[in-house]
Amino acid sequence: MNKNNVYILEDRSILYVNGENVSEFLQNLISNDIFKVTETNSCFASLLTPQGKYLYDFIIIKHKNGYFLDCEKKNIEGLLKQLNLYKLRSKVEILNLSNEFVVASISKEKFLELSGSKDKAGHTVNFYHDPIFLDPRTSELGARLIINLEKLYLSLKKLKLKSSNIDEYYQHSHNLGIPPKETQQLQNKIFGIECNFDKLNGIDFKKGCYVGQENTARINLKDKLNKRLFAINVVEGTFNDGDTITFEKKEIGKIVINNKFSYAILKFKEKIFNYDSEFVCGNAKIKIIKPIWL
Repeated sequence: MNKNNVYILEDRSILYVNGENVSEFLQNLISNDIFKVTETNSCFASLLTPQGKYLYDFIIIKHKNGYFLDCEKKNIEGLLKQLNLYKLRSKVEILNLSNEFVVASISKEKFLELSGSKDKAGHTVNFYHDPIFLDPRTSELGARLIINLEKLYLSLKKLKLKSSNIDEYYQHSHNLGIPPKETQQLQNKIFGIECNFDKLNGIDFKKGCYVGQENTARINLKDKLNKRLFAINVVEGTFNDGDTITFEKKEIGKIVINNKFSYAILKFKEKIFNYDSEFVCGNAKIKIIKPIWL
């Protein structure tokens, strides 16, 4: 990522959750510890099914007396509905602020020029009362700015940033093995821990109960995790959604996100699993991208 570039993440949306019981409400639902989130620290978390399958993931940022949830735009209405289902008598308010706030990504280098910044995933500073934070999944993904749409271009001017092609950000995220969009294709298909949330600072194994905690903890404690989500590159050819991936006629996984930046769920403990190998998928030959955090 170029230090002076900014990427307007139009595929992201913002929920604002606040109220008297907001911290306890979120703590009982999400895979991470809400009490890690402060004025100077943001966190990555997910909402799982009771069986521990993936539903939604989001970044949580402290804002006034509540929290911003930075979520993929295609999932925002579903997440809002799911949170309202769990709300019951909790004294919380959940607002969709997608028409008021925008999310932008900048480089880690630019973030570290800001006053009070630290090279620590999730570290958060204020820029003219707006939060800028290093991505809590990995600092190599850069930093994010959440800002009122009316202030966006003035702030970008103050930061001396120029808007750039969003595909540059997508490619960088893909190289890091972190899907930035189309995550609805994962819903109810794979476990949250198989989405690498344990490696991306998205699961707190020491906190109390949350939705999906029992299976997530069992998989981790009993070393039952043998599949993970990986970014893949196409060497040649094409494949379709759900196509199986094979090596020497042995099935090793399948495609779960099929777009320009595709992902597969793969049996990474198989002896034949090798990052240097070419695998067969549909009419294509593919290679697996090894993430730096694994």
